[in-house]
Amino acid sequence: MPPHRVLDRLLILIPAYNEQGASRQVVTQVRAVMPAVDVLVVDDGSSDATAREAEAAGAFVVRHPFNLCVGGAVQTGLKFAQQASYDMVIRLDGDGQHDPHDIPALYAALRSRRADVAVYSRFLETEAPAMPIPRLRRLGIYLFALAVTLLTGRRATDTTSGFIGMNRRAITTLAAYMPQDYPEVESRIILHKAGLTVLELPGRMQARLSGVSSINSWRSLYYALKVSVAVLTAILKDVPVVKGEHATGMEGIYAGSYTSRATSHSPLP
Repeated sequence: MPPHRVLDRLLILIPAYNEQGASRQVVTQVRAVMPAVDVLVVDDGSSDATAREAEAAGAFVVRHPFNLCVGGAVQTGLKFAQQASYDMVIRLDGDGQHDPHDIPALYAALRSRRADVAVYSRFLETEAPAMPIPRLRRLGIYLFALAVTLLTGRRATDTTSGFIGMNRRAITTLAAYMPQDYPEVESRIILHKAGLTVLELPGRMQARLSGVSSINSWRSLYYALKVSVAVLTAILKDVPVVKGEHATGMEGIYAGSYTSRATSHSPLP
């Protein structure tokens, strides 16, 4: 199926904070791969020209008046998708570390109903990651993946990946229960409690187009503590099982290989 032939309403969601050096290029690359798909950039209170650059590339833009962190930005995008009745959302980061050419594989996995959520994992590849991961951060990723595996009973390898596709059931759940700060690990627990299936696909990250990561050595310690507490609270959180049509896949199944408009919207409540 050609990537531009869209049979379901798909929204590409890009949360961004101070990414003026990358936002135009990321949106342009996405639209080159999926020209018939809407692209939404959620500018999370940037102090630079992130929103203007995204609009110039043809994206819808929602602007937060102040920074809510990545979870808040993603939740805004999911509420946007709900209100506009999109069938699927694919989220990728605004710094250029995710390759838009990988979007069709996520889309195909969702359309095949193999899972409610499809996630690119950096640790299903047989080769070394294209972008080296510091040893301490890799250890943290491993420990969080192990925790999610133990808590859900389904093997997880990359619970900090931000390259994710979601169907309507997952959109509904995370629009209501999306964690606000460093949300990826806790979200996997929430999705499991909602009875949703997750599929990991092998994928690689590339170098940022510009800027530096917000997680430095000191913030890495805060990140580890914050996410650990969040996982514990997620276990206690009352998340209703989502009713409706289920995906046919099983959570934890792994794939071996897989060979417009510029406008501005007010922040959603």
